[in-house]
Amino acid sequence: MVLYGEKVRGNDVNKIKFGTDGWRDLIAEDFTFANVRLVAQAIANYLKESGLADKGVVIGYDNRFLSEHFAASVAGVMAGNSITSWLPAEATPTPVTAFAVKVLEAGGAVMITASHNPPEYNGIKFIPDYAGPATPEITEAIEKHLNNLQGDDIYFLPEHTGRERGLVRELDAKPFYFAHLQKVINYRAIHRGSLKIVFDPMWGAGRGYLEELLKGTKNQVEVIHNFRDVLFGGYLPDPNERCLAPLRDAVLEKGADIGLALDGDADRFGVIDQHGEYYSPNRILPLILYYLLEDRNWRGAVARTVATTHMLDRIADDYGLPVVETPVGFKYIGQSLIHHRSVLGGEESGGMSVQGHVPEKDGILAISLIVEMIAARRKSLKELYQELTDQFGTLVSARLDLRCKPEEKEQLLNRIKEWSPEIIKSEKVVERNTKDGVKLVLSDGSWVLVRASGTEPLFRIYAEAANQDDIDKLQNEARRFLGL
Repeated sequence: MVLYGEKVRGNDVNKIKFGTDGWRDLIAEDFTFANVRLVAQAIANYLKESGLADKGVVIGYDNRFLSEHFAASVAGVMAGNSITSWLPAEATPTPVTAFAVKVLEAGGAVMITASHNPPEYNGIKFIPDYAGPATPEITEAIEKHLNNLQGDDIYFLPEHTGRERGLVRELDAKPFYFAHLQKVINYRAIHRGSLKIVFDPMWGAGRGYLEELLKGTKNQVEVIHNFRDVLFGGYLPDPNERCLAPLRDAVLEKGADIGLALDGDADRFGVIDQHGEYYSPNRILPLILYYLLEDRNWRGAVARTVATTHMLDRIADDYGLPVVETPVGFKYIGQSLIHHRSVLGGEESGGMSVQGHVPEKDGILAISLIVEMIAARRKSLKELYQELTDQFGTLVSARLDLRCKPEEKEQLLNRIKEWSPEIIKSEKVVERNTKDGVKLVLSDGSWVLVRASGTEPLFRIYAEAANQDDIDKLQNEARRFLGL
């Protein structure tokens, strides 16, 4: 392969650590142009080694500070390595970037985003040629290339030179994405609706997508936070209950039927009902699954992580469908969507995708299906959830985060491996699951999971039961054993 670029220096590979979703770090401290070029060169080397370089690479970026410039720097490295890249003129959501990989049959994508992290962070992740999150094997291969790089091993061409040579090309993936999305969702059902919706893209890359999708229907969309703000209005671009307080206020003030939100790169979703109540992903995912099975007559396995609600299991069991349980991380859900043809794959943190779509979490898809479900059923979210619990029972879920001293983490990890009680809250432990941490399932269907954060001195205790009292008992038992 002919290399067109000149060598430029990188910074320090030792400061770059890949987590479950690429590398994220503080802008200007370790997330620098020099380090971004290092990562881009490692990805370029991986593409060449894998025989994918000739297929080119899609580049996407969110609305964070300097994201478009970091993306241009990645394009420069790709051009320096004689790899064609497609670079959009505006911020592009992660799921849309992933879909562009599928449409263009590219060798993969590089996404500049720190997703829902605080505004002082940015990040970079690789989306492989199957248009979903990178598996640990792929991430490890890129890390290996990264660790083998010296500071002057980077080939680089300025973006404008790359454009002149046809190595950097413009891309607008929106039309392709919308055309596909209208095949996945029931657009006729949406046309029957006349909902008043408040949409909060949280100053992120998902701006304009729901409005465009619902254009020409009787549904009204009022948008808040629909401009770029690299400080995200002082909030995290995370559609959790606390950060969606402005959306809740807007829903109540405008008398809307529902409030819908996306995180900073639009791969996760948030929901507020007409009464201002926050609906967690553990409540929304079962609603969407039940709708797809009952109204759309879809069939297939159901994929969820170990930390996600077992309400999905109850629904799947009722339809005679298998459940695929994975470790935490959408990269595992994505593989189930590919290999098991799962009808739905979801996680409690707000990621989901469905059969026939890309195996990448997609908040735009999720909120579109919510609009479709409400329009098709002609019932409020509260009414739909009441129907679901009437049929399948009530489950309440919660997560408790406990910090420890960094030097204690390894000791606590070893301790939790020994956690194997026979009885908790007078219920027999019927299953001990070690896919990711330690998960205990009780005879009444309740469960508790303890797992460590991969990046922080932090333990997370997830629990699900019929009521909050039982959740408290489960989490307190786990906390007592940990000694935190």
